[in-house]
Amino acid sequence: MTKARDARFWNLIANRYSKLKIGDEAAYREKLRLTRVHLTPESQVLEFGCGTGGTARLHAPFVRHILAVDISDKMIAIARQRAADEGIGNVSFEVASIDDIGTDRTYDAVLGMSILHLLDNRKEVIGKVYDCLKPGGVFVSSTTCLGTGPLMLRLALPLARPLGLLPSVHFFEIRDLVAEIAGAGFEIAHQWQPGPKAAVFIAARKPG
Repeated sequence: MTKARDARFWNLIANRYSKLKIGDEAAYREKLRLTRVHLTPESQVLEFGCGTGGTARLHAPFVRHILAVDISDKMIAIARQRAADEGIGNVSFEVASIDDIGTDRTYDAVLGMSILHLLDNRKEVIGKVYDCLKPGGVFVSSTTCLGTGPLMLRLALPLARPLGLLPSVHFFEIRDLVAEIAGAGFEIAHQWQPGPKAAVFIAARKPG
């Protein structure tokens, strides 16, 4: 039920979301660069919570294939159209969540950008990512860590979420996220936060 409700929210805002400009272009470009350190022309990549596919399309020239999934069919429709318009043939956009992906150690890299703070089952998902990766594979994430959370947002969520006006949002510290990623068995390879209120970028490697 939660996933369906969140999918409705993202479907509702998909067109508007697709027109938003990146807030900090320099930080975004640096995250792309830091991610590509872990990619090769032979990399098989999974991205979950891909939205309208902008990050997957930018990484496409540097890898063999990307499976990019999102629970919003309207987001995926936009992503597919943009990939087609740009002539990108090595990204497959599918309507799915990370929960639907098999744990067969298929991937060299898994990307979860701006998604972990939106998940009700964050710890389970981090464990699932670990199982999806080949030994030596890398999990790259960028996550807004809101701590205890702004008071107005904490008050609004219980009222707005059942109405489909807001998605799931969870409040935790950076140290909590780092501990959860390390607790799943990952080794933190790189951690970077461009500003005190910015999302934290983490590249974590599965031992291999």
